[in-house]
Amino acid sequence: MNDIIRKINPFSQIPKYQIAQQIVNFGLIVSSALMIWKFLMIVSGSESPIVVVLSGSMRPAFDRGDLLYLNMDDGPFRVGEIVVFKIDGKDIPIVHRILQIHEKPSGDFNILTKGDNNTVDDRGLYAEGQIWLNREHIIGRAKGFLPYVGMVTIVMHDYPQLKILLVGVLALFVLSTRE
Repeated sequence: MNDIIRKINPFSQIPKYQIAQQIVNFGLIVSSALMIWKFLMIVSGSESPIVVVLSGSMRPAFDRGDLLYLNMDDGPFRVGEIVVFKIDGKDIPIVHRILQIHEKPSGDFNILTKGDNNTVDDRGLYAEGQIWLNREHIIGRAKGFLPYVGMVTIVMHDYPQLKILLVGVLALFVLSTRE
């Protein structure tokens, strides 16, 4: 009878303390990833220190799937600099180049951006009635990149079933692996 139960449920062969240990190990992996993310946020000064280029609007500088490292230092913005910004009401950040900067006497500034591969500036992408970006829209400056590393993120976003399958397989692997 025990052999039948073992064949039906492979976890019946694993002692409960080993299952608990694997769950703790999985929790440590997740918490380590979160700590690394928070550390990068502190070091970079950006709320999102790593982003994936989601479109071809920045070709030839960046391709779809490139992983960008962002930094938010206090220096002045420059025309030609590549920035990542968020528009009010939209969740997905945009990676484009600064086309124009207009400084105000108060020290504030207005920025106009454009994708390298686009024919027009980004005013059509901004929120309704908005014609400039301000400091609060910018989440970082592109300081480095890894080509195509972000394609995994794009594939999982385009095919959510694959993401669920991958997480399930990883969870089974973590829980069933013996040390």
